[in-house]
Amino acid sequence: MKRILGLLPLLVSFSCLAQDIYTVQTKTIKARVPKTLWGLFFEDINRAADGGLYAEMIENRSFDFPKPMTAWQTWPNNLLRDGIFMVINQSAENAADPKYMRVTLKTKDTVGLINTGFDEGMPFKKGLPYNLTLRYRWQIAGIHVRIFLFNNKNRPIGRTAINLVAPNDGDWHNQQINLIPADTASRGKLLVVFEGQGQLDLDRVSLFPTETWKNRPGGLRADLVQKLYDLHPGFLRFPGGCIVEGNQIVHRYQWKNTIGNLEDRTMVQSIWADDVPDRQTPDYMESFGLGFYEYFQLCEDIGAEPLPIINAGLSCQFDAAEVVPTNELEPYITDALDLVQFANGDTNTYWGKRRAALGHPAPFNMKMLGVGNENWGPQYAEHLDIFTKRLKAKYPDLKLVNATGYSRNIPVFTYMDSVLRARHADIIDEHFYDTPKWFMDNSNRYDNYDRNGPKIFVGEYAAQSDRIGSMNNKNNLLTALAEACFMTGIERNAAVVSMASYAPLFAHVSGWQWTPNLIWFDNSKSYNTPNYYVQQLFSVNKGTEVVSLLKEGKAVCGQDSTWGSAVIDKDKRELIIKLVNMSAKPKAKNVRLDVTVMGTAMMEVLANNNTGIMNSIDHPDNIKPETKEFAVKGKDLEFTAAPYSLNIIKVKLK
Repeated sequence: MKRILGLLPLLVSFSCLAQDIYTVQTKTIKARVPKTLWGLFFEDINRAADGGLYAEMIENRSFDFPKPMTAWQTWPNNLLRDGIFMVINQSAENAADPKYMRVTLKTKDTVGLINTGFDEGMPFKKGLPYNLTLRYRWQIAGIHVRIFLFNNKNRPIGRTAINLVAPNDGDWHNQQINLIPADTASRGKLLVVFEGQGQLDLDRVSLFPTETWKNRPGGLRADLVQKLYDLHPGFLRFPGGCIVEGNQIVHRYQWKNTIGNLEDRTMVQSIWADDVPDRQTPDYMESFGLGFYEYFQLCEDIGAEPLPIINAGLSCQFDAAEVVPTNELEPYITDALDLVQFANGDTNTYWGKRRAALGHPAPFNMKMLGVGNENWGPQYAEHLDIFTKRLKAKYPDLKLVNATGYSRNIPVFTYMDSVLRARHADIIDEHFYDTPKWFMDNSNRYDNYDRNGPKIFVGEYAAQSDRIGSMNNKNNLLTALAEACFMTGIERNAAVVSMASYAPLFAHVSGWQWTPNLIWFDNSKSYNTPNYYVQQLFSVNKGTEVVSLLKEGKAVCGQDSTWGSAVIDKDKRELIIKLVNMSAKPKAKNVRLDVTVMGTAMMEVLANNNTGIMNSIDHPDNIKPETKEFAVKGKDLEFTAAPYSLNIIKVKLK
């Protein structure tokens, strides 16, 4: 009875409305749907890595920030002046691990170091073990260590003593212990207490929840990875984005500095620390705890093809626009070649052996590599030519992704597009940040692209509710539905577009630099935006072959405020129709098929009369898809599309 009652408004409204009539030819295949069509773009922006996906709870855990006491304070205050705590700079002997903390107690005393974590403090769950790691060495034995966890009101909710068992041999040692909070806290902190008499060096103080993705020690936040997994992505592009280039060549992303022991991963300041004047974040550093090995592992976990992007010898062209001379490109090209070997080489190769030593003897089977991010102009074209020849000579089957700049509205896009087509590039990367109207008006963008030319990667796109770069952009239903309109055009042109990904992916609710974003989170919770649900509805229903959805013989690109596409899933024997109603009124739809169907059609709907509706941390389910059913018989699918809605209709085919 509940299901029937849920259908009554649908059926009643349908009987009162004039029908929009469409046709679908299920037996005429227009294109194969690439398995990679809908994917993910990850960049460490908006605290996406440290303080986000990477589950480390201690900010500045190794005292290596430019200001080494960032996120730390002494207890009692002002002990730095007394020489009890002293940061030692060892960059001359170890540039990857340039600083450590020395604790000196000349008299029996009790002092401490407090860490407040990222942005809003540390979240603790009652009864959940947290793994603390100290990396230390003795100078003079005799100091005892105790650990305290505090709640929002500075009351202790967990404590333990650590018996430092390492010998006084001058070497660094790691020691771990679990703490279990007796209560839950949303904005806690950690206190490390030192007592006794002696001298102790600390190189790392680290704290992770044991509840990580796949329960991996030192791993990723389970709730955030689960949201990625639930999108069923075809690929994951990483590590960016602008951080690939850096605002200086010295700050570019160097993948070899992100693998192996944590103390061997060279920290750099993020380009996003000061790149957005309205959202200055001077403590935004990249620790690379989430490094290239972890990225490849994540791809494997969520079933996504890896698509790493490497630096092409240019810094971010919005900033300094440093260019490496062509006769000095060899280290950059070597890094690219070595990356392919790291991903795909057997264990007899140098980098394949390194991968195996990290715990993954089998190759990651990487098929694609991006050379440059949002680069443009003759300098990039020259560099790209050199990279392409060297990479293709050794790995001819590797598909290379090439950039066209940051916008389709500038001359450099036309220049790069013409250069890449003349060179018969594998994949051309196009980026779109624009108004909802632009996305609606350009759903036919790829209708006339050359089917025999390079494939297209829509590498970054998102509708801007205000304007690009505005701090007022919102993840509301209007932007999500506008993107859905555009995505029907991508799906319809799957013969040309092989990949597409929304950007950016993650944002911390108080630590962000850019908006809109697909998934928002704080230090303990997260929520999906309407844009996320659009991505999910397309991705989990991408099918295997494109078929035509027509109105009066034309693709459905805005007629009667409707956008649409259709696919067949040959494995499930399903027809899947996607229709977006951008009208404020319900629309009766009749889809006429070339086959007879009987039974029940499933209908997933994302809809609301208020196009400004959004989700939030406190109200994560203001809007989300709902599932309905309706009976079908014969060759007509009759249903009503609600005002401002994305509708996914699935029916079984004989």
